[in-house]
Amino acid sequence: MIRHPGGAVVRSEAVRLRTGGWRTEGRPAVELEKCVNCLLCWLYCPDAAVRVEGSAFVGFDYEVCKGCQICVEMCPTGAIAMVPEEEDDAA
Repeated sequence: MIRHPGGAVVRSEAVRLRTGGWRTEGRPAVELEKCVNCLLCWLYCPDAAVRVEGSAFVGFDYEVCKGCQICVEMCPTGAIAMVPEEEDDAA
């Protein structure tokens, strides 16, 4: 690892921890046809689990999503809901 002035962490060098196994209340799922790309889910997600390509919301990174449900609460259109974990999607 390269040392940077002031102890700065460079995104490309940072270790991305997988924390998705902590979810106990299910996982967020989205109906993209209801999404208006306000990106409030992205703005408020404490785990950077909201995936955005360009300026469009495209889904969730379940390897880091802890299931806090903040995205569900912030979504103004109700496009995001919590759903039960599925065995093949488990992180």
